[in-house]
Amino acid sequence: MRFLSVVHAILFILVAPAAFAHCDWINGPVVADARTALASADVRPVLKWVAAADEAELRRAFDRTLAARATSAEARNVADQWFFETLVRIHRASEGEPFTGLKGAEYKPEAGIEMADHAIDHDSLAELEKSLTAALRSELQKRFAAAAEAKKHATESVEAGRRFVHAYAEFIHYVDGVHRSAGGAGIEHETHE
Repeated sequence: MRFLSVVHAILFILVAPAAFAHCDWINGPVVADARTALASADVRPVLKWVAAADEAELRRAFDRTLAARATSAEARNVADQWFFETLVRIHRASEGEPFTGLKGAEYKPEAGIEMADHAIDHDSLAELEKSLTAALRSELQKRFAAAAEAKKHATESVEAGRRFVHAYAEFIHYVDGVHRSAGGAGIEHETHE
């Protein structure tokens, strides 16, 4: 049960921030909400993507976009693109991230981002948890096995000792990284006697 708690914490800490990495994608959630807002001439669907302090700027951009869209089809396309870029720029700034332009439709998000979006879209963590649990378990087993095997031969030679230290360090640092990402201070060490 503790293992699943760790996985849940890792999901929240590691995956959630990563999900924001695709907010500058033309097919991402920020632009999807922008399209909805423009189609309905209602700014509210995009306000969640900006800090309260930036709302006035976004509302002005939205009003300008609506006015420009009314002039011609070409103006509509340019105005929409400008609004998408403005929204994403403001959103990225609120995260402390630079805006480097919108990623095109050909962009493919990282697998973890896609899995996280799928979980949110389908209101189920089951597939994501299963995948991440399997990946975590596999990495732990692989690194542990390498360290345990190297330890058996560590005293045979200096090189064997160095191989052990390398495998040991990889295992220890991986476990420590996972532990810290999972909110390590709240997870106490269990001892079994």
